[in-house]
Amino acid sequence: MILPNPIAGANDRNHVVTRSQNNIFKTKKLYHASVHPLPENLEPSNIRQAIKYSHWRQAISEEFDALIRNGTWTLVPPPSHQNIVDCKWLFRIKRNSDGSISRYKARLVAKGFTQCPGVDFK
Repeated sequence: MILPNPIAGANDRNHVVTRSQNNIFKTKKLYHASVHPLPENLEPSNIRQAIKYSHWRQAISEEFDALIRNGTWTLVPPPSHQNIVDCKWLFRIKRNSDGSISRYKARLVAKGFTQCPGVDFK
């Protein structure tokens, strides 16, 4: 006598069909955070784009001066036995509540994901 496999029956009953498998998709709703239309791509994605504009050069200069003044960044020769952590400039436009531009902000951030525990830090 052959008995039905209870595990195979459980898989058949618990088979889930998702909406995307049946080509059912929800429409994406776009929300506006401001009543003022904001032009796209005002924030540069890299340093080469940013240095073309005087207001971004000023923001870079202010950030770099603050890093030097606070002692959080110094230029040193690269060690041969350790991994060098790269950095990247990030650019953001800070706005007032009415949508007008408050200031241009540049930040120099370290790419910490390139570090190895036990080698680059303890």
